[in-house]
Amino acid sequence: MKFHVRVPHTLVLLFTLVVAAWVLTQVLPRGTFERVVNEHGREQVVPGSFERIEGGQRLPVQEIFLAIPEGFEAAGEIIFFVFIIGGAFGIFRASGAADAAIGKLLDLFGERPGWLITGGIVLFAVGSSTIGMAEEYLPFVPMLVALAVALRMDAVVGVGVMCVGYGVGYGTALINPFTVFIAQEVADVPKGSGLLYRLILLGVFLVLGVWHVWRYARKVQADPSRSLVADVDIEPALLEGDYPRMTRRHGLILVAIALTVAWLIWGLKSFHWGLVEMGALFAGLAIVLAILARSSADDAAADFCEGAAELTTTALLIGVARAIQVVLDRGQVVDTIIQGVATPLQHLAPSLAAAGMFLVQSLCNFFIPSGSGQAYVTMPVMAPLADLVGVHRQIAVLAYQFGDGFTNILVPTNAVLVGILAIARVPYDRWLRFIVPFMLQVWIVGSTALAVAVWFGYH
Repeated sequence: MKFHVRVPHTLVLLFTLVVAAWVLTQVLPRGTFERVVNEHGREQVVPGSFERIEGGQRLPVQEIFLAIPEGFEAAGEIIFFVFIIGGAFGIFRASGAADAAIGKLLDLFGERPGWLITGGIVLFAVGSSTIGMAEEYLPFVPMLVALAVALRMDAVVGVGVMCVGYGVGYGTALINPFTVFIAQEVADVPKGSGLLYRLILLGVFLVLGVWHVWRYARKVQADPSRSLVADVDIEPALLEGDYPRMTRRHGLILVAIALTVAWLIWGLKSFHWGLVEMGALFAGLAIVLAILARSSADDAAADFCEGAAELTTTALLIGVARAIQVVLDRGQVVDTIIQGVATPLQHLAPSLAAAGMFLVQSLCNFFIPSGSGQAYVTMPVMAPLADLVGVHRQIAVLAYQFGDGFTNILVPTNAVLVGILAIARVPYDRWLRFIVPFMLQVWIVGSTALAVAVWFGYH
């Protein structure tokens, strides 16, 4: 007898987590670390300063509902960024250049999808590992999904190429200024040190990631009924089988997008752009695309609004996901959780303690999905702990990278992941069925890599 469990909508799951976060604020003691502002203007935890907060009122139940609009406000920049890139992609799609590009890629890789999967994962991993790209990938979700569907795969493969690359890139970050450099600075470890070992690990995890995505892709190609999203409706535009021939106008539009991406990378690296600047860039791109496509102002406006409207669900999910962290912060239990899970590690052997740090950082990423934010909160705790258990602080930094980076593609509090899944119409529970086996491999291989690092004295 088969039992069919109906999994609720992703929005229901996220709201349930908001309620669960509120329950934690009722049962856990409130506590806080003392924080100081460092020379870069960032708040940083003072090691050994945790204190419980006695007395005071617990978070009232109405905070569950107040956290929803506060979550939207806190995630406002990424929500508006999603709407803008949705509008820009609406104009891009209406121009026919997106379909022409997919047709061209099918001509090149239609018989070699393995090369496309491998190249895509490596490309996204390099972007995340070097300049910390994450939100910047959102505009490319529709094309990846369309390409995967055209190759007789499914939306999970398209998302898998992006997210596995994104996770591996962050998890083994070579020179990511938003994670590894901040963590090394807080831990008082030379910036950029330990690069060779991270480079080796990048190769190891890339092999794991490519194999995981490719194995699933081949299974779906052989039997479409085995797709994790076989019962999920695909956007009709993605089922187009007759792709137009690439024209000069299409080529100019694609060149404009490539130049925009290059400009984006330059802005991120040279001027530390945020979501506001990136949104402005894509707003400008939308106008350029309309001009190149020779669309009238009215047609371009309609295409922009249609593209933005299609991402309304994505925006809603991002706001509710952010509300989870709002509740935990307001309830003053995040520091309590960090203190509670970190304390037992000081009684473990060095290799086990290093693996334990990986686990702790993975758990912390649920409560603090910001990579830089997690570094400033957890590394002042983990760096002295590394001294106590007899491992180099560089290993504590590596454990932080693993925990923060890899679980970015697992935790529902990560707005980027929620946005990618919503754009691709992949329910969160189906994504879990795809990504959890890969994460189990990551935790095993990552823990082994940390034990090896302890053994040879990685620093």
